[in-house]
Amino acid sequence: MNNKIRVSKEFKFETGHALYGYDGLCKNVHGHSYKLAVTLVGTPILDNKHVKFGMVIDFSDLKKIVNECVVTLFDHATVLNINSPHKELAEAMESRGHKIVRVSYQPTSEMMITDFAQKISAALPKNTTLHHLMLRETETSFAEWYASDQ
Repeated sequence: MNNKIRVSKEFKFETGHALYGYDGLCKNVHGHSYKLAVTLVGTPILDNKHVKFGMVIDFSDLKKIVNECVVTLFDHATVLNINSPHKELAEAMESRGHKIVRVSYQPTSEMMITDFAQKISAALPKNTTLHHLMLRETETSFAEWYASDQ
């Protein structure tokens, strides 16, 4: 048996951001209750002596990877593009004790999910691959990343 199986886990975190140069309200610093769904694909471990027998990945291992790569870094942080005048805002906020994540991209859901895909993919065990991510910014707005689209 060599069945490919998809496994998914969901994560929640609170993050602020501002979109420099944007023509709407999101140019202001504001926050979202993000929900990130991570789906991997792989084959279950068939060695009945293996501690993870029958699993593609232990959900607790996936949780550890995503928490280390994304959640712990971004939760209750403000994400700002340091290739814009927001660099000064980041420095001012950080000097006052705020948690800042400096990125070299416009911190939209589309760009953040691309960053998350790279970080998570690099940390996965060899028997699994990242299938897709869904980053929900609000109840009605989300971005999706699929490996097959890359």
